[in-house]
Amino acid sequence: MLAADQAMQQVLLFSFTSMANPTLVAATTVMLLLPHPRRLMGGYLLGAFAMSITLGLIIVFALKGSRSVSTAQHTVNPAVDAALGAVFLLIAAALATGRDERLRQRRTERRGDDSDKEAKTPRWKQALDTGSLRVTVAVGALLTLPGASYLAALGGVTKLNSGTAATVLLVLMVNVIMLALIEVPLVSFALAPDWTPVAVSRTKSWVGRNAHTIALAGTAAVGSLLLVRALVTVVS
Repeated sequence: MLAADQAMQQVLLFSFTSMANPTLVAATTVMLLLPHPRRLMGGYLLGAFAMSITLGLIIVFALKGSRSVSTAQHTVNPAVDAALGAVFLLIAAALATGRDERLRQRRTERRGDDSDKEAKTPRWKQALDTGSLRVTVAVGALLTLPGASYLAALGGVTKLNSGTAATVLLVLMVNVIMLALIEVPLVSFALAPDWTPVAVSRTKSWVGRNAHTIALAGTAAVGSLLLVRALVTVVS
């Protein structure tokens, strides 16, 4: 029972950390700024679900019941958690001391102020800028390839050793949590089409004013949680 509880905690923890994927956050922000955000976000979500759920089910059922995988996860996960936790805390320390700003200024000085040396726009952003629903579906699929947090959540699903139907539902739950940044605005647009654009504008302004504090608190919290999890896994 204790093992099942720990596995479920792993599923939930990494489902929520996967929600903080920088590419997903950036894509969501871009789509909210473009015309017809509901259509774009709906297409992105469709492509993301199709790719992520399909790969998630393949991975879980391929690994399910494998003792070697279970043993490897028990041995490696604490080290991986500790390493990732340390990286997040180092990033938090850099944000707290302002080193990130100094590094950014140095890069700017190296590039110079030449207007010809503009930063290149990512291809996925260029694709979203077209406003094409078909392209957005493809972008959503390509940008939702399994990341570290998603794979860790699937590892927890595997440890639960649930039946087929329950396993499918768990994978669906992980994906719903992971893609909440897309789902919540879509639901809000559907239920409150007049209020939502105003709220989105206010939220973007607030995030812009407090981006540094949010990044510092988020990285410190994730890093601490990963280190605590590594310690608990080793002790147990």
